[in-house]
Amino acid sequence: ARTYSGLVVEMDSERVLFERNADELRPPASLTKMMPLYLVFEALANERIFPDTALRASRFAVLRAPSKLGLEAGDILTVEQGILGLVPRSANDAAAVLADGMAGAEPAFAEMTTAKARQLGMQQTLFRNASGLPDPAQVTTAWDMFRLGKALNKRFPQFYTYFSTPSFTYEGHNFANHNHLMETYQGMDGIKTGFINASGFNLAAAAQRNGHRLIGVVFGGPSAKRRDALMRELLEDGFSQLDGAPPATHYVEFARPQPALAAARAETDELAEADEPHEAVPAHRHAPHHPHAAMHAHAARHAQPAKTPTAKLAAAPSAKHAAQPVKKAA
Repeated sequence: ARTYSGLVVEMDSERVLFERNADELRPPASLTKMMPLYLVFEALANERIFPDTALRASRFAVLRAPSKLGLEAGDILTVEQGILGLVPRSANDAAAVLADGMAGAEPAFAEMTTAKARQLGMQQTLFRNASGLPDPAQVTTAWDMFRLGKALNKRFPQFYTYFSTPSFTYEGHNFANHNHLMETYQGMDGIKTGFINASGFNLAAAAQRNGHRLIGVVFGGPSAKRRDALMRELLEDGFSQLDGAPPATHYVEFARPQPALAAARAETDELAEADEPHEAVPAHRHAPHHPHAAMHAHAARHAQPAKTPTAKLAAAPSAKHAAQPVKKAA
């Protein structure tokens, strides 16, 4: 187990307020889901898809490991339900449904997300799936996750608010947002948690105070609590520096002598907070409810067959970002 990787940057000026191992390659875990959300937001903004666009769950999608919504093959998921499945629940079946809808299959979607990463300046990132489930070739860095977090906030402010959704109800189950730091840290409004055993507990977080927005990234926490405590400390130091204080010295004992999962089990409330699969959700049939419910134009049971955008449309580069070659996995 390696020591942690951390970064705190003022978003607009890109002033670095804290940096440690920020260019080291790390498994992104469910921070991966920030990129499918970017592509979905881009397609929504360009009206290639709509919040009520219906997507059908494939057998491949429903067989993804938990965390899950509990979809069954043939179930219809709207785009907005998929977004909410990724944000509070971090559902891997929902991620696969969105990938199928955007690109026809998850491997093709992984190529799309890697290509988009290059356009955003994420030169060290390679995506192999839409969920962040373990794959040794799927890597990123704290700097690359900062670039993605900034792009989500700056380019899609109309959709960025999804990241602060506290919870939503689907299939009769209420799912709370995994980013519990939002509940207690002033000004925090996202973005995404992640955990697999290979990565430890990861967090990309954004907070705004006094006209300044900070984006922080931490990889490799031994538990969600200790990761959150470090993020709180780093963000507080960052805001203090913007007010003229000198940088603080941080003493962090994150040289983990045991795998992250074992450490998490020693803190009995941590596994429920992780994005790592631990339990499946029984299937029921109830309409979703969440703070964006007004956007639902149709209930899922009345949805028409999925309107599937083509890979060419979904992958089209923006006018400001020329496409660059995609690094192929070995």
